[in-house]
Amino acid sequence: MQLQIGDRLSDETGEWEVVNRPRTTAGGKVAHVRVRRVDQPALVEERTWGAHERIEGTRG
Repeated sequence: MQLQIGDRLSDETGEWEVVNRPRTTAGGKVAHVRVRRVDQPALVEERTWGAHERIEGTRG
């Protein structure tokens, strides 16, 4: 997983910005990333992906 702080991700719920470094669990197979909405900075979520999954985003 190559996500970095400041990267932006888009999905059906809006545009999100990575606010913390990704961390992995389960022996590096699951990645967790804390993101916040670009248009609502108070809205913060933790997203989880398989570490092997490809995620489309833009470098911030």
